[in-house]
Amino acid sequence: MTPIAMTPMTMNENPAALVPELLLLGSSVFGLLLGAWLPRERQRLVRLLAAGAALAGLVATAVAATRPDEIVFGTSYAVDTPTHATRAIVLIALLGALALSVDGTAGHRRETEFVVLLQLGALGTMVLGGANDLLLLAAAFLLASIPFYALAGWDKRALSTEAAMKYYLSGAFLGVVMLAGVAVLYGVGRSTAYEPLRDGLAAAPVAAVGVGLIAVLAGVLFKIGAVPAHFWVPDVADGTPPAVAAIVTTIPKIGGLVAAYRLLLVAVPAETLDWPLLVAVLAAASMTLGNLAAFFQTTVQRLLAYSTISQVGYLLMVVAVAGRAELAQPALLFYLAGYAITNLGAFAVVAELPRARTLDDYLGMARRYPALAVALAVSLLGLIGTPPTAVFLGKLTVFTAAIDGGFAWLAVLAIVNTVASVFYYLRWIAPTFRLPAGDDDVADAALTPVAVLTRAGTWSAATAYACAAGAVALGVVGGLLLPLLTAAPAG
Repeated sequence: MTPIAMTPMTMNENPAALVPELLLLGSSVFGLLLGAWLPRERQRLVRLLAAGAALAGLVATAVAATRPDEIVFGTSYAVDTPTHATRAIVLIALLGALALSVDGTAGHRRETEFVVLLQLGALGTMVLGGANDLLLLAAAFLLASIPFYALAGWDKRALSTEAAMKYYLSGAFLGVVMLAGVAVLYGVGRSTAYEPLRDGLAAAPVAAVGVGLIAVLAGVLFKIGAVPAHFWVPDVADGTPPAVAAIVTTIPKIGGLVAAYRLLLVAVPAETLDWPLLVAVLAAASMTLGNLAAFFQTTVQRLLAYSTISQVGYLLMVVAVAGRAELAQPALLFYLAGYAITNLGAFAVVAELPRARTLDDYLGMARRYPALAVALAVSLLGLIGTPPTAVFLGKLTVFTAAIDGGFAWLAVLAIVNTVASVFYYLRWIAPTFRLPAGDDDVADAALTPVAVLTRAGTWSAATAYACAAGAVALGVVGGLLLPLLTAAPAG
């Protein structure tokens, strides 16, 4: 009987390689203790602590990016270009989420819990991006899931509680499926570390490899909200406060997509199992279903929910050509950065106008809040992929990578879906900049306080302006950033 090769372990336990992750962990633990002693009106100190940890993490990430790639803690965690990019994007998204949630959570008796759960979920997302071992992948999945389940039901409203329950049950089921897949791949590949697992899977039965891989991917697809594990996204996004919806539709996708890219590229030989075609089909289904469903939505948060599903479809295109196109990795990482900023910008506008639930509620909003209307238009046009926004350059790079990787048909389908998406984004932009013709009373009403367009405060609006400006700036300088994202994952 051939002995099973355990994951090789070496004495490379270097905590200094995990400074960004440790900063978030320390801030979460200390913030929880601090919040337990602070009065309600001073819990903002916990938020400031989290923001400081995120900023320090960005500095540590920049320093780490100047060092050679390495694998630490045995073979379980890779510190390389995809990990650096994941850290940076997650930390920037964390800062945006902290800012846009101020108006809705400041002074709340559970404000500390909100900030701590957000940090723990972001920490799990960062670990997902660097996981180089199936066991760490499963552990990161749990860490990136459980805090967000609790966050979904944070305000204890009936809709939020229902959304949290759906989120939890979906994640629990698909998490168990994922663990079963890890067991199957370990059984046939005789290792949990990606590099030796690749050699084991190359000689394993194709049927067993296929079953194990599909089960593991089920968990990853849940995390990123892709078809067919997308069914929780609309209900959770629509049933939770805008700040929470922004978080769960943005941050987990960053680590989940990088995790999928690394797993398939490093651990699963394409010559043994045709996973590129499988991922391409999932990408096509996600972008098409997301767009088609968004056509019929009348509530803004549900529309953005289906929009995120379609965006994941575009991002999965480069996962499908991992190792087959030179632009695959930079396209994925840059698109993730552009998507995160742009999606947070759109949700920040929704958070600023929490009573405007439907598209019609935004009628005449531009006349009352012109700057906020411009930020909304930039964000929505950015999600379409309008130049010079970051998503435009991201989509252009993604389409090029798909064609170079042999999936020209998928690029054509993506272009068709992009054109089709203009319809439902314009359904939101149009009423924002329009008033009913010849109705002076409505025009006058647009200049007076109206309950449905009551603003929540200043932080959400400031976040919307910053994200809109960031989406344009990132698109302008994107040509300088793409070459920095090309180094292959460490293996």
